[in-house]
Amino acid sequence: MSAHGHNGRVMPINLPNVLTVLRIMLVPVLVVALLGNTPAGDVLAAIVFALASLTDFIDGWIARSRGSVTTFGKLMDPLADKLLIVGALLSLVSLHRLEGWVAMVIITRELAVTVLRVGAAQHGVVVEASRLGKLKTALQIVAIMAVIAVHGSPLWMSLLVYAAVAITVLSGLDYFLRAMRPGSSGGAKEDPSGPRRAART
Repeated sequence: MSAHGHNGRVMPINLPNVLTVLRIMLVPVLVVALLGNTPAGDVLAAIVFALASLTDFIDGWIARSRGSVTTFGKLMDPLADKLLIVGALLSLVSLHRLEGWVAMVIITRELAVTVLRVGAAQHGVVVEASRLGKLKTALQIVAIMAVIAVHGSPLWMSLLVYAAVAITVLSGLDYFLRAMRPGSSGGAKEDPSGPRRAART
């Protein structure tokens, strides 16, 4: 099995890439589980979201430990993460379990940073992954899991959601400032999570 994105292969077949594709395939399952209005829907949705989030960490760990970093993985891994988050947010908003402005802020940030990252990459600029970006991802996952699993709006959950929004905005501003800073390329070596996660935003 190839671990390199050479020889014109669209998706080199290795375990991290398979897990990335699996995460993308779980997005519609999550949406249907949330919107299906079945008694076990929330339980299934929580399990699917947790499983999809787990594959994110597993495929990154495998890619780093085996050195199986591919162009496909670098592009599709962050895309899969964003599809998962956006799918969950829009579903929860449509169920009136999450305020619309929360989803709007998070989705706008993700789209803006993605556009900036693609534009920077075209100019050979790579902005290193930051601790804020990693914290943002972790808080988003925990907050969404809480909204899926817990009905109602207890204070602790509201605070968790607002904290996720705040870190999302701060990490987005931090990313833009670092992207505009001269000499910001080549920062991946400082990313403790390794080259596959250098694009973590």
